Amino acid sequence: MAKQHPNRVTRTDVARIAGTSVAVVSYVINNGPRPVAEATRQRVLDAIEQTGYRPNGIARALASGSTKTYGLVVANISNPFVASMAHALIQEALNDEMVILLGDSGDDRRRELELIHSLLNRQVDGLFYNSVDRHPYIDVIKASGTPLVMLDRVPPELGVSMLRVDERAAARQVTEHLLSHGYRDVGIITGPREMMNAQDRVQGWRDAMQSHGLDIHDKWIFPTTYSREGGYQAALQMLQGDTLPQALFASNEGQAIGCIRALQEQGIRVPEHIALVCFNGTDLAAYHVPSLTTVRQPVWEMAQTAIQMLQAWNGEAMLREVAHQLEIGESCGCKLAPRATPEKKR
Repeated sequence: MAKQHPNRVTRTDVARIAGTSVAVVSYVINNGPRPVAEATRQRVLDAIEQTGYRPNGIARALASGSTKTYGLVVANISNPFVASMAHALIQEALNDEMVILLGDSGDDRRRELELIHSLLNRQVDGLFYNSVDRHPYIDVIKASGTPLVMLDRVPPELGVSMLRVDERAAARQVTEHLLSHGYRDVGIITGPREMMNAQDRVQGWRDAMQSHGLDIHDKWIFPTTYSREGGYQAALQMLQGDTLPQALFASNEGQAIGCIRALQEQGIRVPEHIALVCFNGTDLAAYHVPSLTTVRQPVWEMAQTAIQMLQAWNGEAMLREVAHQLEIGESCGCKLAPRATPEKKR
């Protein structure tokens, strides 16, 4: 077992015990640039084990020009999709011998800015960024010269690299799947109105409704947070209305799960009484009861593409778009018997 020392061990300590110069210790640790005799090399390795010496990663990074780290700033890691994306990025980065430092802003813009400054001060080799709202801190990152890939849509005039799914088209497709069942009164649980992805998903829902010549009822548009609690509260708000829609599009998986819970507490079953589809499903969607019909984003493909974008970064904005996937479950009514008629709301 390596000997424990109260003070930080330096290369000078290793050189003294090995009976060599500090330069020779460096050659052994860095495997060059000059050769070291095998006997001397072994003495240095023995001294390292004896002292418990660990190379100073920061100093090595400054010398090499790379910290071998990426930064990842997300709005809220409790969101299952965000967590799955972070997991994929971390694993793909490790395949390239890179480490990702994760920063979770907890939906707080002030904390988001603090995290960005902290990661930039650590001289990360690149930054993946999913902002709390539609006002990301692009100027701060650009001023540092750090390669950046946004994991969400931002206005093109910001001139930054983006990786995205066409969320408007995806929202339209999953809404049209509901309409293919014959539903005509379809509501939406959406994200916060100020968020661009929420706007894209609402517009996709509108596109589908309008393409079928259907009325859009503002009373069935429920903005809320991207969370189970948000979906739960939106459903409670919907239940206060005079009438209920035949079907719902929830803008993320958490909202869908919270909504189903609130409906179930009132004896309203999905899909027998109200059909439901959602956006941003994860592996959990297939194990929910009922299983969720959802749009899925290909997180592993996205993680690989995002890392490739950072590696190829040259200061010019890049746009990469990956295809979404429609995954059919039970919540839309596809795999169950004809829908039942719910009891009249009291």
